[in-house]
Amino acid sequence: MIGHIAIADDMLRSRIRKGSIAWGGNQKLKIYGLLNCASGKRMKKINRVFFASEEDALLNGYRPCGRCMSRAYKNWKDGSL
Repeated sequence: MIGHIAIADDMLRSRIRKGSIAWGGNQKLKIYGLLNCASGKRMKKINRVFFASEEDALLNGYRPCGRCMSRAYKNWKDGSL
């Protein structure tokens, strides 16, 4: 997990292009989702974190976003995740 304020913008873009960052999350709300999610793009930079994998997000106690990951969110809500 990498905080947005802890990484320079050019390094962040480079890691996204290389695939070492594939998911974004809200540290305050403990929600993760796709990098292109409209909800994620609106959050404050200080609350934004990045993950290398979905498993990394889950291991850190984050839940799927209900907007961009509706199927995974439903599974999480039903207790299947």
